[in-house]
Amino acid sequence: MKVAVIGCTHAGTFATKQILAENPDAEVTVYERNDVISFLSCGIALYLGGEVKDPQGLFYSSPDELSGLGAKVLMRHDVKSIDNQAHTITVEDLDSHETTTTSYDKLVMTTGSWPVIPSIPGIKSDRVLLCKNWAHAQALFNRAKDSKRIAVIGAGYIGAELAEAYSLKNHDVTLIDAQDRVMPKYFDAAFTDKVEDEYTKHGVALALSQKVQSFETTDDAVTIHTDKESVTVDLAILCIGFKPNTILLEGKVDMAANGAILTNDYMQSSDPDIFAAGDSAAVHYNPTGKNAYIPLATNAVRQGILVGKNLVKPTVKYMGTQSTSGLSLYGISLCSTGLTYEAAQEQGINAQQVIITDNYRPEFMPTTLPVTMSLVFNPETREILGGALMSKYDISQSANLLSVCIQNHNTIDDLAMVDMLFQPNFDRPFNYLNILGQAAQQKLAEAVKA
Repeated sequence: MKVAVIGCTHAGTFATKQILAENPDAEVTVYERNDVISFLSCGIALYLGGEVKDPQGLFYSSPDELSGLGAKVLMRHDVKSIDNQAHTITVEDLDSHETTTTSYDKLVMTTGSWPVIPSIPGIKSDRVLLCKNWAHAQALFNRAKDSKRIAVIGAGYIGAELAEAYSLKNHDVTLIDAQDRVMPKYFDAAFTDKVEDEYTKHGVALALSQKVQSFETTDDAVTIHTDKESVTVDLAILCIGFKPNTILLEGKVDMAANGAILTNDYMQSSDPDIFAAGDSAAVHYNPTGKNAYIPLATNAVRQGILVGKNLVKPTVKYMGTQSTSGLSLYGISLCSTGLTYEAAQEQGINAQQVIITDNYRPEFMPTTLPVTMSLVFNPETREILGGALMSKYDISQSANLLSVCIQNHNTIDDLAMVDMLFQPNFDRPFNYLNILGQAAQQKLAEAVKA
């Protein structure tokens, strides 16, 4: 069995390993257009901020490792076209520029995503950089040394982390976004207001509710013109989102409107011999029961493993995702899972929400810390649809528990009374998540009384 794996970051790396583990006699060839594989782009901000001293730690595999497992790894080889009727691919060696055509029995599309680059006048400037791969990370690290003023365009997770990293390295940072809050896709205003206060305390200028209209580059600066003001900086970083890298299969397999490849529960596309995983594929989003585009490393590694397990025959079903994610900004942990209240409303989903703050452990302890929590739920079925947490205390595993609740269709009543340990070093007689579930119960009870 000849298997072609196109692209080798998270999904491609894990797919290759699992394919060889399940099918040691398979002839697996990996095609990667770059000169590195398995780069953890989520660590770029940590590298730029100095928390990660050795960036080589951001690579968790190598061509040598995959070769040792039995794969043929062709670096700097760019797949130019796919003929899924003839089961062939045409590949260019980017060093020799030689082009070859080869056959496959199974094809794995793990080409990932690429930053969204809008058609804005002046955007093709050497002072407007991207943040996605290892080459970008190196450019951002090196260029920042001579750039006192930095603008980050896009206040999602990546932009939020970059703004923090550069502010902590004493750069003058401006964070620009068309939305009126930072990270609105993940958190309510009760959360983002606190984050925005921290940005202000650390000298980050927030240019929110502003759309970039054009870039004007001179020899020593770039001026960003928005619909409200102009900001002149030494360096601008564009991180407003990602789009699937799937043009090779356009018109050949079923795709979402944005180009994400649609798969069944076994990571198989509409062409039974083509599988897709990672940022090039849609995910099955459990809170809505629909397909969605959520480019996260967690989704990529799980989908990649499933490709390997299901390549020969359907064996292990995809469990779907809740889009559980988190980050730390200025010592504050923020985690979310599932739907926000705003997202539920936008999609016409019947939802209610409670937001409360409580200490994670008793006040009689020498110290304790407050935890701000949100729970989104269906008031009719009482099922949990989403949640978020924020604290200087590590609340990351609590977000994971809420993720399991969503996946398993648990209700606010389950959360309110589920058995959790009590010991004053760790929590209260009722864990703060129990208290969150009880707050949701109380809200519905009060609604009935009214």
